[in-house]
Amino acid sequence: MPVIKSSAAPTFELPQLSVLGLAAPSRGARETCVWRITLAPETPGTPHSIDREEIFVALTGAARVELGGEDHALAPGDALIVPAGQSFSLSNPGSEPFTALAMVPVGGRALLSGGEPFSPPWVL
Repeated sequence: MPVIKSSAAPTFELPQLSVLGLAAPSRGARETCVWRITLAPETPGTPHSIDREEIFVALTGAARVELGGEDHALAPGDALIVPAGQSFSLSNPGSEPFTALAMVPVGGRALLSGGEPFSPPWVL
């Protein structure tokens, strides 16, 4: 069983989003990908979907989720389960960073509105 030290895990930077890739096939995972996200304060949501179930566990800060036409709050310790194919967005309207762990089965692909399915680099 490989141990992935957070200090050695790859980091992926997008505007207002940092992703720390923890478990993925390139790091020894065979069934589940796990990464830690950090959403900067005042980050709007980006509607998208994943073709596999995705789970988030809030660690710090607060976030808002739009899922299935409903708005939800996420606080530390809360879990969010996004069904496969369901469009959702995760935003941080607050003044503090929001961090969460996210998990998806290996092979999960994302889809942005009007785009083609793709594999984010942190799940490879």
